Amino acid sequence: MGATITRDEELHKKMKRARMRLGVGVSSDDASLVLRSLSSMKLRYEAHDRAALALALAQWLKMRPEISAVLHPAIADCPGHEFYERDFKGGAGSLFSVVFDKRYSTAQVDAFVEALALFSIGWGGSHSLAMPYDIRSRPHDGVLVRF
Repeated sequence: MGATITRDEELHKKMKRARMRLGVGVSSDDASLVLRSLSSMKLRYEAHDRAALALALAQWLKMRPEISAVLHPAIADCPGHEFYERDFKGGAGSLFSVVFDKRYSTAQVDAFVEALALFSIGWGGSHSLAMPYDIRSRPHDGVLVRF
């Protein structure tokens, strides 16, 4: 569950049409599952942070020549890190993204994601996931994989 917020009325309309065409919506079952999981969210979040596996993996990926950026709030040069430092005292959790160097094609990054043994492709769920996004029109100008 999440939200996409914009100040641009035209962009809002485009996004609304896209959601309608794609059938993206929240069912009553989806909402029920989210509500049911809220009571254990703090415990799960703290366990993710204590394990520090996401941060260790993010820091390792940051050193790789294939990666042009690692987006993890606990890493000092991540955009928005100052807000993480100011506002979040309970840890960074386990969600982060990497941007592959622009020399790697979308097909190459997709092959990387498909070859992962400990991560499944997808978004949403209680197991380790990886999801590729082509963001070549964005500032980092590469293909992003969200873990």
